[in-house]
Amino acid sequence: MPDENAPRTTFLTVAEVADLLRVSRMTVYRWVHAGDMPAVRFGRSFRVPQAAVDEFLKQAELTGGITTEDDGRSAGAVG
Repeated sequence: MPDENAPRTTFLTVAEVADLLRVSRMTVYRWVHAGDMPAVRFGRSFRVPQAAVDEFLKQAELTGGITTEDDGRSAGAVG
């Protein structure tokens, strides 16, 4: 019997993560496949725990931004 007092994990779709971080869905897929962002596979799709997105954002804040491996540019603020 599940523990009703246990915290529930909220999962986001790749599209939701992409919208939240203002990057493309392909970028999120690259992070998942590279192991940079933890995800759980449900059938043919991935779900990302909300806590993983929060941690990813915290790490990006500490390092000065989110970078993509394909071009090395920051995906943060433009300026």
